[in-house]
Amino acid sequence: MKVLFIVSGNSNFCDIAPFIKSQGKSLEGEGIDLLYYKINRKGIIGYYKSAKDIKHFLKKGKVDIIHAHYTLSGWATVLSYTKLPIVLSLMGSDAYGEYIGENKIRFSSRYLTMLTYLIQPFVDFIICKSKHLEKYVYLKNKTEVIPNGIKLNETNYNNRGYKTELSLERDKQYVLFLGNKTNIRKNFKIFEEAAKFILDKNVSFIAPYPITHDMVIRYLYSVDVLVVPSFMEGSSNIIKEAMACNCPVVATKVGDVEWLFGDEPGHYISGFDSKDLVEKIKLALEFSSNIGRTNGRERLKKLGLDSESVAKNIIKIYEKIIAKPRSKTTN
Repeated sequence: MKVLFIVSGNSNFCDIAPFIKSQGKSLEGEGIDLLYYKINRKGIIGYYKSAKDIKHFLKKGKVDIIHAHYTLSGWATVLSYTKLPIVLSLMGSDAYGEYIGENKIRFSSRYLTMLTYLIQPFVDFIICKSKHLEKYVYLKNKTEVIPNGIKLNETNYNNRGYKTELSLERDKQYVLFLGNKTNIRKNFKIFEEAAKFILDKNVSFIAPYPITHDMVIRYLYSVDVLVVPSFMEGSSNIIKEAMACNCPVVATKVGDVEWLFGDEPGHYISGFDSKDLVEKIKLALEFSSNIGRTNGRERLKKLGLDSESVAKNIIKIYEKIIAKPRSKTTN
């Protein structure tokens, strides 16, 4: 089976989003012949103009199914008027808009929610990363919740950590923030505020973004706690990667965090005020001192979030769509 991924190529930091690339590798590992088409135009007009480019690209060779990542990529695919089956993966902000505070969405981003609503009759299937995202799909007969998986073999590094390599002091405890500090949704401000309340000279707050994926894994094996204080997430990949590295995590109650954590020790859910965040960070640091690492990796296996299992679930969707007669209302 040959699958074409339609993705954004507009990132200033990486060629293709790491979690999309990781999903692609997992599908290839299960025998899928995968191609990528990167949309390098920006904004609604840019994605609209990309439709003609996609149509031209499709003339170069046979493809069995198109998998678009993000609603605007989906619209570019739909408007290319391909007769091929289309799977759309909702990323998060394309469904709920851009969060700029607790329950606060940037008004100008609400067009994304509308576009997600309007595209649903024109695609064959919609993959949601979490139950929260599924709420934005009204055509329930063509959707399924499939979070991004984690390539556990790629996180099976040195369990003793990489403090020396990362120039981290061996006797210090480290609290890590790995989001984009300038992205309001990631809520770096509260991380900074929390750092002011923990005055222990043996505790250091660090935020090394942007770094490569390999460096992300090394940090997660070396620090004492990852903090993810976002105002909103779909299904946070960095939380799952931290769990794969058995790193304690403090996160706000967004996306599928509660489901991911379950009752697993070393994982803490915080509110959006700095006082609560500080308390949860202290608990995580105490856990790290007394217990060490979590059993997050086993939790991911139990939930079926290894990349191989997720890839097989996606392939089942591909096969079901290809076998199904094409609807006249689709495309």
